[in-house]
Amino acid sequence: MSVLIVLGALIFLMWIAYRGYSVILFAPVAALGAVLLTDPSLVAPMFSGLFMEKLAGFLKLYFPVFLLGALFGKLIELSGFAQSIVTAVIALVGGKRAIAAIVAVCALLTYGGVSLFVVVFAVYPFAAEMFRKASIPKRLIPGTIALGAFTFTMDCLPGTPQIQNIIPTPFFKTTIYAAPWLGSIGGLFILVCGLAYLDWRRRWAEQVGEGYGENLVNEPASLNHDRLPHPLVALIPLLLVGVLNKVLTGAIPQFYGETHSFLPTAIGKAAPVTQEISRVTAVWAVQGALLVGIAAVLVLAWKAVSSRFLEGSKPAIAGAMLAAMNTAAEYGFGAVIAALPGFVALTRALETIRNPLVSEAVTVTTLAGITGSASGGLSIALAAMSETFIPAALNSGVPAEVMHRVASMASGGMDTLPHNGAVITLLAVTGLTHRQSYRDIFAVTLIKTVAVFVVIAVYYLTGVV
Repeated sequence: MSVLIVLGALIFLMWIAYRGYSVILFAPVAALGAVLLTDPSLVAPMFSGLFMEKLAGFLKLYFPVFLLGALFGKLIELSGFAQSIVTAVIALVGGKRAIAAIVAVCALLTYGGVSLFVVVFAVYPFAAEMFRKASIPKRLIPGTIALGAFTFTMDCLPGTPQIQNIIPTPFFKTTIYAAPWLGSIGGLFILVCGLAYLDWRRRWAEQVGEGYGENLVNEPASLNHDRLPHPLVALIPLLLVGVLNKVLTGAIPQFYGETHSFLPTAIGKAAPVTQEISRVTAVWAVQGALLVGIAAVLVLAWKAVSSRFLEGSKPAIAGAMLAAMNTAAEYGFGAVIAALPGFVALTRALETIRNPLVSEAVTVTTLAGITGSASGGLSIALAAMSETFIPAALNSGVPAEVMHRVASMASGGMDTLPHNGAVITLLAVTGLTHRQSYRDIFAVTLIKTVAVFVVIAVYYLTGVV
C-alpha cells in the first residue's frame, strides 16, 4: 500500500502537468495527499519543515541562474543579435541544409547561455522561413528545435550553463566541466543520429510530395534582414559567457579557498555565515559569466535595447520566476515523497540494479519522465538518492565527474514526454499539435536516452572521463 501511495502521487502530478494545471499549486497537494494517506499527523510538519524548506533552499541557490539566463536571452533577442547569428548561419550553410542550420543555431544559443524557452521563441521565425523556402514540412520544426536546444547542448557538452548541468554540482562537488570527453562523445552520438533521423524524415516527405503545408496557424511574419548587427559582434556576449564560465570556475576556489566565513553584522554577536565553496562554485561562475554577458549586450547594443528594455524584460522575468518556482515545487515534492515508507521500498528495488551508473541513469530518467521536467526529475532523484549514489560509486571506483555527467544526461532523456512544459511551449509557439509533431520529438528523446547508456558503455570499455 505504501508503494501504491507513492506511485499514486507521482501519477497524479504527471496527470496534472499533462492537463496543463499549475505544478506550483498541485505539487504540494500531491505530496501532502500522500502524507495524509500515510500518517495524517505529519501533514503540517512535512509541509513546513520539509516541503517549504526544500523549495526555499532550491530558490536560494538557483533562482539567480534562472533570472539571469532569461534576461540574457531576452537581451540577445531585443538587440537583434539572435537574428544576426541566424541569418549568418543560413548564409553560411545554405537553405538546402535548413535542418542542420536550425540545429546549429539552437545549439549555439543554448550553449551560449540562452534559456531553452527563449531559444524556442527566438529561432522559430527563422526556422519557418527556411523550411518554407526549402519546401520542408513545417511539422518537422519542433523536432529540429528539440534536437538543437533540448539535447546535447543542454546537458552533454562540458561547460554548458543550462540548469540541468548545474544542479548536480553541489551534490557531487564537481564543476559544469565534469567528464568532458564522455559528454562530448554522448553529444556527438546524439547530433549524428538526430540529424540522420530528421534528414530521413525530410527525404520521405519529399518523396511523397509533401511541402511546407497549408492552412497553418501561428505563422510568423516575413523577416526584416536589414540593419542587423555584424554576426561577429553578436557572438561576443555568447563567447564571453562561455570563456568566463571556465575562468571563474577555476578562479573562485583559488580566491576563497575550501570554505569562507563572514559576520553578517558588525554589531552584536551574530553567528558567522560559513559556506562550502565547492558547493557553490559552479553557480557563482555561471552567475558571474551571465552578468558580464548582459553587460556586454547593453554596451554593444544600447540604442536597440534601451528603448524596449522595460517591456521586454517583464515577460523574461515572469518566465524565469515561473520556471524556477515550478522546479522548486517539484524539488519540494520529491523531498516529501522521499521521506515516505513507500519510496524506501522503491529505492530498494532500484538498488537491485548493482551497477551505480545504470541505477542512477534509470532513476533520474524515470523521475524526469514522471514529472515531465529534466531539472525537476534530476532534483528529485539527487535530493532523494544522492546519499545512495555517491557511496555506491566510490565503492565501485567510479569518479564523481562521471556520476555528474550521467545524471545530467539522463535528466534530458525521458523528460520530454507529452506533458513536458518545454514540449507544450514548443508546440504552442509553432502552432502545431502533439498529433502533428510529437512523433519526431519523441524520436529525439529516444536517441537522447540511448546516448546515456552509450556513454556508460564507453566509460567501462575505455575508462575515459
